[in-house]
Amino acid sequence: MTRRLISSGSVFEEQIGYSRAVVDGEWVFVSGTTGYDYATMTIADDVAAQCEQALRNIEAALAQAGGSLRDVVRATFIVPRREDWAPCWPVLKRFFGEVRPASTLLHAGLQTDAMRIEIEVTARLRRREGEQG
Repeated sequence: MTRRLISSGSVFEEQIGYSRAVVDGEWVFVSGTTGYDYATMTIADDVAAQCEQALRNIEAALAQAGGSLRDVVRATFIVPRREDWAPCWPVLKRFFGEVRPASTLLHAGLQTDAMRIEIEVTARLRRREGEQG
């Protein structure tokens, strides 16, 4: 099995020394991901919008790895403010309602005050129906 690094294109990945995701065999480890929109280089003020964008960023990394959100087996959510957690529930239900990964919520400071949620996931790639091998 080979190890493959996936980048979001962020300059911080090279400057700090990390990858958006690492694929190691059937496992994909996605780094803590915030709601930063790389297309517009902006971050929304609303925590639910940030949650949705973070999940879209994770979805893009998983797609590069050959997987999807349905492969997620573990999720860690970090919010600096307790009151920001409940507004994220409908977004998480939409993205993970069928998948229902094991998860943990942490309250901690993030890199900037503008960041209101960070999400880290672990996924296990599975063969899809009709795949050979």
